[in-house]
Amino acid sequence: MKSMHLIVAVALCAAGGVAQSQNYPTKPVRIIVPFPPGGGSDYIARLIAPPLTKVFGQQFIVDNRGGAGSTLGTEVAFKSPADGYTLLLISGSFTTSPSLYKNLKYDPLNDMVPVIQTEDGPYVITIHPSLPVKTVKQLVALARSKPGNINYASTGQGGITHLATELFRMMAGVNITHIPYKGTGPALTDVLGGQVQILFGSAPATVPHVRTGKLRGLGVTTPKRIAALPDMPTISEAGVPGYEVVLWYGVLGPKGLPKDIVARWNSEIKRIIQTQEMKGRFANEGLTPAPGTPGDFAKVLKRDIEKWMKVVKDANVKAQ
Repeated sequence: MKSMHLIVAVALCAAGGVAQSQNYPTKPVRIIVPFPPGGGSDYIARLIAPPLTKVFGQQFIVDNRGGAGSTLGTEVAFKSPADGYTLLLISGSFTTSPSLYKNLKYDPLNDMVPVIQTEDGPYVITIHPSLPVKTVKQLVALARSKPGNINYASTGQGGITHLATELFRMMAGVNITHIPYKGTGPALTDVLGGQVQILFGSAPATVPHVRTGKLRGLGVTTPKRIAALPDMPTISEAGVPGYEVVLWYGVLGPKGLPKDIVARWNSEIKRIIQTQEMKGRFANEGLTPAPGTPGDFAKVLKRDIEKWMKVVKDANVKAQ
């Protein structure tokens, strides 16, 4: 009899979980962005939050939790209840952390559930117009003539823009000085102000400033040119053959997130980012929708974690 009661109890709990998922969401949903406001991740989160609010009937709140190369906000998200009310919008910086932080308080592959990759696109080499160069080759020549005297900004020590620039530095054979910031917003502010000369910035953050002339764009990091800047060459064709870094964004949840909630999130975000309006807005910022399955996104995460481990080792990059 006791075993029968146990079976009934388990069945009722399971039914309750299904019912809860079917009614989801019943309260506001938090999207954690592990960077300060003003960067590409923040832009994407604030772009998709309004249509998600409309679809789900609950408010989607963007919660910026910057610090420690995006690991602080990531930890908060992964340690939140796996009920679908706290999710995480990440950039490629997520895949650099395992190489840099040996004492991470989360496992980047086993403490999360991939939901969907949202977009991909380039980083853009941007410089302050006061720097007397107009091409990648000229930048390399100037940097070689003044080793250590030209500064570059990044979104943080060991972050994706830091490692993307370090990969460029090694492949181009130049010595430029790293100035880390706590996110794209602060880094971009100082490059716009001329305090730092170079930034490998995300397309959403930098393309508007390139168009207005506040920054000079020299090249894109993708293997092909982008529609938003059709006259700008790739870095590979502009003087550093074989150089390639792809910018991407995506959504994760904490381990244990119910499969039906993951499936619904994947379906709704996929539909939203493929609307003509969103495609147009992404294209204007140099991005392309990258809808796929959670499994597809998991492969991207594993691939890039392995890639950046090699760069960190070769460039001897240390976390601060």
